[in-house]
Amino acid sequence: MLGVMATRDAQRLAESRGLDLVEITPNAVPPVCKIMDYGKFKYEQSIREKQQRKAQKQTQVKEIKFHPGTDIGDINHKLRQIREFLSEGNKVRLSLQFRGRENAHRDIGEDKISEVLELLKGECFVEQAPKTDGRVHFCLIGPPRKNASKPAAQANPAGGIRISVS
Repeated sequence: MLGVMATRDAQRLAESRGLDLVEITPNAVPPVCKIMDYGKFKYEQSIREKQQRKAQKQTQVKEIKFHPGTDIGDINHKLRQIREFLSEGNKVRLSLQFRGRENAHRDIGEDKISEVLELLKGECFVEQAPKTDGRVHFCLIGPPRKNASKPAAQANPAGGIRISVS
């Protein structure tokens, strides 16, 4: 930590060391800068991003199909499957297909999807609200979201910029 100094002094100091002056947090008061080799920093950052992409889990969209006449035993079995998919971190598309005369009583099918969502309340997050497209009534649900709050940035009332060397 070199402390708070004028921008020109920080630029001269970086040039004398053969390094770059990089602005880390521009919105802070004063802005936070770092004296570093920017090319090396970008290279290391790209390596870290590649490793993160390798370690990242790909989510899949699983589909569970219903019909308006699906009985409670079958619904309970499908609920177990849905809970298993959600626990694995996958998204689930609930689709209810209307066949023949079932098209005349779409409200029964829509109530069936609402019933399933009510039974899963608190265990999932509805990513796409139920809607009808042709003969299929569907919605998309995913695992419950985690609420992560970010800490607020601390401001330094002194003039100039904060500098650190790495």
